[in-house]
This record gives sequence, C-alpha cells and structure tokens, in this order.
Amino acid sequence: MESKILKGTTTIGLTCSDGIVLVADKRASWGSFVASKDARKIFNINDVVGATVAGSVGDAEALMRVIRAEASLYEMNNKKKMSANAVASLLANILQGNKIFPYLVQLVIAGMDTDIRLFTLDPIGGLIEEKMASSGSGSPVAYGVLELQYSHEKSVDENIPVALRALKSAMARDTATGDGIGLATITKDGFKEYTKEEIDALMDGNNS
Repeated sequence: MESKILKGTTTIGLTCSDGIVLVADKRASWGSFVASKDARKIFNINDVVGATVAGSVGDAEALMRVIRAEASLYEMNNKKKMSANAVASLLANILQGNKIFPYLVQLVIAGMDTDIRLFTLDPIGGLIEEKMASSGSGSPVAYGVLELQYSHEKSVDENIPVALRALKSAMARDTATGDGIGLATITKDGFKEYTKEEIDALMDGNNS
C-alpha cells in the first residue's frame, strides 16, 4: 500500500545571520517510478514564514492549504503576520490530532519576524527547534555536507552555496532525489522564490 503513495524528497532548511535558506529537489516518486519531475516542495506561508515538505505529496499539499488559510485568517483578525513559532505549533497540534490517521509528511517550518527560527515536525506532531534541518530519504547525505560547511553565523548569501552543495550530494547518492532544485529565501525583504535561471547561475558560480 505504501508504494502507491506519491512521495517527495529531499529538503533542507538553514537559519542564517540575516534570514532563512530553503532548498528542495523536484522529484516525486511512486514506488520505483518517477511520477513527477517538477514537484513543489517549498511553500510560502505568509511572506515571513516558509515551509518545506517531504513525504506524501497529497498529504503535504492538503496540510499546506490548511495552514495558509489559517495564517491568512490570523492576519485578518490580528493585523499582523503569524510567526514561525505559531505556525509550527499549530501544525504540531493538527498533526497530533490526526495521529490515528496521520499525515505522512516531514515538515521544516522557518521564518523571520522578530527572531530567525526553524522547526522540524514529524508525522504525529513532534516539534523540535533547530538551526539547520534536512528531511526525506536524501537527508543523511545532505547532513554530511551541512555538518562540515554550514554555520548559522553565515549570511543567506554565504549559506546558499552550502545548501545547494548539500542537495546536489543527496541527488548524486539517493535515487528518490533529483530532477531539479527549488530555492527560496526569507530576509528583511520578505519571501523570495528563485527562478530556474537564477538557480542555474548560482550553481554555475558554485562550480567555478
């Protein structure tokens, strides 16, 4: 039964001195079959908070629809944006409340408001705050690069090459990871999702 679930991996989230870096591959697999080469795994929650998702594509998209609606409602009622801590806590409660029929996802929630924060969530609502995180089947390979090269004291611009290098390593060694890269940052200027051309230019610079 599990082999019939459309899955997506690998994602990375990093806190930096001046913001957040989020990267993910674009492959979604159905068992051993590559079902999509353009799966979306990075989501803008409310311009100051973003998320990456790994696991069941259907569950992840449903969960992102719910939390984006909740964030919009919160902003309407409170005249301010929902923080990363609040988004992560609400998602943890939703996941915990559905643990009998769980969402088969791993989440990284990160944001920048008064503080720069990053959280990981497991399928039944386990919530942990981290400086860096990787989810999905390629994460062990990605962590090998991150442990050596990442620092939360580096800037967004300095950590983007580290994140890309870690994901590229995962793509080289994990068969479920591949087919392109998604990249987003959160800084004082808000949430920015990079185009394929911008990512290709960064990758070329990283290889030079």
